[in-house]
Amino acid sequence: MNLLIKNVYLDGVETDIYVEGKYIKQIGKDLVVTADRVIDGTKKAVVPGFVNAHTHAAMTLFRGYGDDMPLMPWLEQKIWPNEAKMNREDVYWGAKLACLEMIKSGTTSFFDMYHKFRATADAVEEMGIRAVVSGVCFDHFEPEQAEKCKAHNLKLYSDMDVYGDRIKYAIGPHAIYTVSGELLRWIDQFSAERNVLIHLHLAETEEEVTNSVKQFGLTPVRYLYKLGILSPRLVIAHGIYVDKDEIRMLADHGVKVVHNPASNMKLASGIHFQFKEMKEAGIAVGLGTDGCSSSNNLDMIEAMKLASLLGKAWRKDPEALTAAEMLDAATEQGASILGIKAGRVKERYLADLNLIDLRIPAFTPNFNFVSNLVYAANGSCVDTVICNGKVLMENKKVPGEDEIMEQTARIAYNLMSR
Repeated sequence: MNLLIKNVYLDGVETDIYVEGKYIKQIGKDLVVTADRVIDGTKKAVVPGFVNAHTHAAMTLFRGYGDDMPLMPWLEQKIWPNEAKMNREDVYWGAKLACLEMIKSGTTSFFDMYHKFRATADAVEEMGIRAVVSGVCFDHFEPEQAEKCKAHNLKLYSDMDVYGDRIKYAIGPHAIYTVSGELLRWIDQFSAERNVLIHLHLAETEEEVTNSVKQFGLTPVRYLYKLGILSPRLVIAHGIYVDKDEIRMLADHGVKVVHNPASNMKLASGIHFQFKEMKEAGIAVGLGTDGCSSSNNLDMIEAMKLASLLGKAWRKDPEALTAAEMLDAATEQGASILGIKAGRVKERYLADLNLIDLRIPAFTPNFNFVSNLVYAANGSCVDTVICNGKVLMENKKVPGEDEIMEQTARIAYNLMSR
């Protein structure tokens, strides 16, 4: 299908955008083309679809459950016991609700880590969004569990041809405190042989760093360096507790980092994320919401605002982490981390686009669109969402959204009563 967006604002200039198949074919005023569908972009602005570079989609089921707790008690008392009860249907509907929520707030791609890979992938396939879905690995330092993890991910990878090009596979070792060094080395080799990403939580809390030094004699980044698994294929979520030398290690090995400001603050994991230092070192830094159980929503516009304000506050520098830098982190940098040619409104890029409604108070007056988007608006400003050249939302409505919300609520209540 070919799509023409008429009279939309791009960088403050009214223009047309012609989409052919899944790519942006042409951008210019008064385009003369034949399109299967025309969208009126009057009084709307176009931005790239947002990239949520770290989340746990199906954890929408835990929204509002187990709030106001530290990370480890929260995991051990609230999350892990209930996750053990989850079946495929639970994960499928939780992920489907996450896809709906992301679409409605302008996210067109996300990097997921959760168990029951196929349930999430099936939800993504049906909802039309784009995702890199991680095959989760835990062995809890038990060799038998490590072998199960290896076999499971070998099977997941071999079965990926059943999915379309919007869904990519990654391998997701949970963290250094749940995955043995031996398994991490195997994962690195597995990743290198197949050129797939590794998705890992790292240096999220002070407790993690303290325990890493006790258990391995090294801080988390130095431990990974010793294991030999720092590489451009590695994407670490959080990365709060890293020093100057560790930032250089990450940069030298091409490691990517994802900042999750909402969950970092809500779990009181830490606030001193070194965005500026990482960016200056040449590290690609994206933004994520983390899961709904620790951030409570999947709104990437909120994530941009929180990342900016948090960085300004702890640095005591109002010029730090500008709105433009946050938009870049949530679009082009995130797309780069996921390895997709998106994140820019540019010819020959994937047609992953948001049309922003300018007829709302957040954009009145509109002296600076990017500033208003990041600091004044939220996900409800997104009117139309296009992913892979297909319209997923128009006039702020997604087909079937009421059924998805009703069914997922039933699933969540049932899960907690088991």
